[in-house]
Amino acid sequence: MAGGKERKTRPSAAQRHQGGIQFQKSKGQHILKNPMLVQTIVQKAGIKSTDIVLEIGPGTGNLTMKLLEVAKKVIAVELDPRMVLELQRRVQGTSSAIRLQVIQGDILKCELPYFDVCVANIPYQISSPLTFKLLSHRPIFRCAIIMFQREFAMRLVANPGDNLYCRLSVNTQLLARVSHLLKVGKNNFRPPPKVDSSVVRIEPRNPLPPISFKEWDGMVRLCFNHKNKTLGAIFRQKAILSLLEKNYKTFQALQEAFQKSNESSFGDVSILGDTSNDVSMDIDAGEDQDMDVDDADMQEGASQFKDRVLNILKEGGFEDKRSSKLAQDDFLYLLSLFNKAGIHFS
Repeated sequence: MAGGKERKTRPSAAQRHQGGIQFQKSKGQHILKNPMLVQTIVQKAGIKSTDIVLEIGPGTGNLTMKLLEVAKKVIAVELDPRMVLELQRRVQGTSSAIRLQVIQGDILKCELPYFDVCVANIPYQISSPLTFKLLSHRPIFRCAIIMFQREFAMRLVANPGDNLYCRLSVNTQLLARVSHLLKVGKNNFRPPPKVDSSVVRIEPRNPLPPISFKEWDGMVRLCFNHKNKTLGAIFRQKAILSLLEKNYKTFQALQEAFQKSNESSFGDVSILGDTSNDVSMDIDAGEDQDMDVDDADMQEGASQFKDRVLNILKEGGFEDKRSSKLAQDDFLYLLSLFNKAGIHFS
């Protein structure tokens, strides 16, 4: 300014690391600063001295340094080159340097290495695709300890009848045992996020149910897009009956090819992480006004197909039940009844 010195603006303390790195909230950079909490997360992971640990989003390395104290090796995947340099600086000249491998890149685009345990404090916007990328990884790892936005975490562990119970809950619990470990207040981070967080433990199931995940996802997505309606009401809707009848006719005409297609998709679990158009993530989802089918408006063949579908629901005792109240085994049984009758969802 004229007549005086130009004032330089500096990032606030909440935006800076002690080393001078400015964190970017828009990229989900919230660094865990509470040392007691870092230690608790490491303890909850149950890491053995022979374990290879995958750390996602190590940031400036507060958690990484504790992991290196107990693990055989830590593989850290970090997108921000500034954080990569900070990690390398912290281990330089120490005995831990040879046990830390840093991969710079996008975790959703990287090919995951072998690991026994995953520990992650991730940008919340990649929560769903990352969860299902991990669960599709082979060979199967022992467990993952992940920091999620609290609402997302509570959806993962929600039970039938809970307000947050949704397609995400069902799909995750199909593939893994999920447990809530601890709530983490937003002031434990620098800079603090707008919401609280939770740490969740995920243990992949082995073996997985012998089903087509494409079939499973087709049925569960349909049910949870109308989760507060009875299944009888859902499967009376014209659009749904039309789709299922088309699939039924295709299956009848191309049964052998269809079976081969299903067999090849058994292990494709990443499809379950697609949350596009997933209205079940809304607590009040399912109150839309879809058109039900009146028998008087249907041709004879379509009416017979509707009866076939409703008879399946009656046989399993599902006609008056709602998706929001059904457990994992209920959905597996329902899918088996439909498939046994030649009715498919993909």
